[in-house]
Amino acid sequence: MNQILKSISYIFHPLLMPLLGVVFYFSKTPRFIPEPAMKAKVFSIAILTIVLPILLFYLLKTLNKVESFHLETVEERRIPLFINGSIIILVLVRVLPINEIPELYFFFIGILISTVTCLMLAFAKFKASIHMIASAGFFMFAVAVAIHFKININGTIALMCIVIGAIATSRLHLKAHTPIELATGFFVGLIPQLVLLNYWM
Repeated sequence: MNQILKSISYIFHPLLMPLLGVVFYFSKTPRFIPEPAMKAKVFSIAILTIVLPILLFYLLKTLNKVESFHLETVEERRIPLFINGSIIILVLVRVLPINEIPELYFFFIGILISTVTCLMLAFAKFKASIHMIASAGFFMFAVAVAIHFKININGTIALMCIVIGAIATSRLHLKAHTPIELATGFFVGLIPQLVLLNYWM
């Protein structure tokens, strides 16, 4: 059981959630988007939000700025969160400008707001759960896409609720977070996506 709960933290790592949101959108949208364009967006976002942060993490580890991939201390979080916010801005400017795919543009605006909020909390010495921020943000975006395009994804929503519960259980079991840190992370991820619905729904 310990290994299963530990593996959940890796399988549903926060770095994967932006890409998962993009793939989910492309799989559900009824709008015509040329397949080469979709593949180019997915590839670019995978490089920028997964590969680049991993490479930069190892650079930070070499420089003794971080010790663990899970960023266990508040101090360790500050530089990676700043870098991640900068990467999200790059995605917004170069990959997903507002005039192309508004839904994904505002999805990443929500991610940016959540990242900046988490960074501010880190400077305030509060360690909100980044796992919960990422999963809650993706959950709210997926529900909004389903409502926007009038798609029935009840089974997917139920599965996502189970996954979010599993992530929270995993983080508690590993003593990575307290319940208040998990709850804070959930709302930091969910609320920006919810507020931004006014701009694209």
